[in-house]
Order: sequence, then C-alpha cells, then structure tokens
Amino acid sequence: MDPHTTWLISNLAAAALLLPLDLILIGFFGLAVLKRRPRLGKTLIATSLALFYLLSTPIVAGHLLGLLEKNIIPLPGKNPPDADAIVILGGGTYRDAPEYGADAVKPLALERLRYGAWLHRLTGKPILVTGGAPEGGTPEGIVMRAVLVNEFKTPVKWVEARSFNTEENAVFSAAILKREGINRVYVVSHAWHLPRALGAFRKAGLTPIAAGTHFHRRQPRTLFSFLPAASALNDSYYALHEAVGLLWYRLRYGNTG
Repeated sequence: MDPHTTWLISNLAAAALLLPLDLILIGFFGLAVLKRRPRLGKTLIATSLALFYLLSTPIVAGHLLGLLEKNIIPLPGKNPPDADAIVILGGGTYRDAPEYGADAVKPLALERLRYGAWLHRLTGKPILVTGGAPEGGTPEGIVMRAVLVNEFKTPVKWVEARSFNTEENAVFSAAILKREGINRVYVVSHAWHLPRALGAFRKAGLTPIAAGTHFHRRQPRTLFSFLPAASALNDSYYALHEAVGLLWYRLRYGNTG
C-alpha cells in the first residue's frame, strides 16, 4: 500500500473516532433505533448531546490538554539543557494561500516555527524542519524553511520533506541527523503533542528534549469556563487525537517513555 493511501485510510479511521464525527454518529444511531428501542435511542442521543456540551467547554478542554502536558516542563529561558540540533515539527499547510500567492503554514505550524526561531537565537543550534505533503502541493518542510528564512530571518540547515505523520517525522529526521553524528535534539511542538512526539523520536533512536510551546496552564474558573465555545471544542479535538495516538503507539510498540 502506497504512503498516500495509508495516510488517507488512517485519517478516515481517525475521523470516525474523533470530534465531531464520533458524536454525530452516536446521535444518528440513536435516532435510527429510537422507534424500535426507545430506551437505547434516547440514551445515545442524550449521551451525544451531553458529550458535545462537555467537550465544548473551556474547563473540560483545558483539563484534557493539561493531562497531556503534565509531564512536559517548559525549557528555561536561560541555560536550557544542551542539545546538538533543533527539530521543528510541522503543523499543517495552508495550500494556495491567495494573499501570499503560494503555499503557507497553518497557525499551529507558525507557533512552532516562532518558538523554534527563538530557541535558535537562544542556543545557536542548527535547525531541521520536518513535514511532507500528504495532500499534495509543496512539502511542508520546504514551506517551513521559507517562513523561517524569509520572515524570522533564521537559517535552516536541514529539510525533511517526505513524512506524512509524527512517526515518520521522527524516522526520517533521525536518518538525516544520525549521518551528521547528532543524537540529542530539541523537539519543538505544542506541549500537548510532545508526549507522543517524544516517544516517536526515542523509538527512532534519538535522545529528544521536550521543547514545548503554547502550554495550557490552569486558568481561573469563571462563568465563561462552563459556556460552550468553538475554540474549546477544537482543543478537545486535539486532546482526544493525541490520546488515540498515544494508545495506538502503546499497542504497537509498548512503552516508549
């Protein structure tokens, strides 16, 4: 099976397990059986609505992301632990951006690039950017390099442009870095993504140091913490996506921590 087909199948399977399609499917199944099995139907509909509300609230979404981040310690702003290189993971490509006349990066990738550029200025370590083009267009690694060089005025030494997922980010990046005699690397990504990413880089034979950005620290509880918000549903999506990914890694490889 070619990599594009594998990527498509895995993402379709993930969509059925993740927000919002999973809750929609539960609700529609409840409607489908409502006449024949009213108790089951009502339970499924109520469950889908209750989960939709809970996962749409900042208090629940923040808690879920916080669980993923609890063992990720922010790097100190001065004298971080030493490493030989900086690996910045992709976060999505904004294809055919009309305002730029070319492919650009999505907000997640931009946040990671910003922190990676800052970390380079702090440490002076060379940068590797990683990300392919599973949906076509310019590979994300190449777009990331252009943003770092042209917008952040930050040099990029290596570009990995074949990977379609976090596991491949690690495997293909490790192949490049090991040829250079590099083993110990900062891995730059969102704090909630790092537990899975660090496991993948360890499995690939590198010694990763968590270089997390955009932490979700506990916020004061207000009325708005309990009101549904689209941004909170998006955060819950990321949290559940990572939880499913971590479970999959655990089933395939055991504990990579």
